[in-house]
Amino acid sequence: MSDTQVPEKTPVDFWFDPLCPWAWITSRWMLEVEKVRDVEVRWHVMSLSVLNENRLHELPEHYRELVGPKGLAPVRVVTAAQQKHGDEVVGRLYTALGTRFHTNGEGSTREAIAGALADAGLPAELLAFADSDEYDWVLRASHNDGIERVGQEVGTPVISVPGADGEVAFFGPVVTPTPRGEAAARLWDGTLLVASTPGFYEIKRTRTAAPSFE
Repeated sequence: MSDTQVPEKTPVDFWFDPLCPWAWITSRWMLEVEKVRDVEVRWHVMSLSVLNENRLHELPEHYRELVGPKGLAPVRVVTAAQQKHGDEVVGRLYTALGTRFHTNGEGSTREAIAGALADAGLPAELLAFADSDEYDWVLRASHNDGIERVGQEVGTPVISVPGADGEVAFFGPVVTPTPRGEAAARLWDGTLLVASTPGFYEIKRTRTAAPSFE
């Protein structure tokens, strides 16, 4: 019997709003990373509706409609599922929602949310929480935990990884399409590299491509 200890997996905290196509792509990248590096993703909700609630008047009309009060529906359902069925269902339900919303192009309709609950093996009655503020205090606490690590000027996704001074959080990485295999590993290694650099804050360029859900 070997007494060799298996090294612990590196925890990665990931904040998402199911509405965001860019967060969806990044989340699929993190699942790829789990296959090629010793990491474990811990899923947390945040909300574009909460982030933008005091500046809706500044947003373009099409985006204002997306992240207005109606935009809370999917993330409320995820929060209720987590409260009633545990942390382990969050990633599973997010995958089901994102697959319907983004990959399948159904959008964030009530029908898509109901279908995602069924896909994730969760009770249909959770759909009622789309219109309930019962767990908004939990949603907002999770949102604040993520956004306070990076600042109000960003959105979703937010990831927190081991860095130079303990945990370091970033908005992003924003990428399309999803890096797979060794490409996913290289991006992950680069993420850890910049996180290990004291005082590193940002690399950015203008997006010239739409989200690709390949």
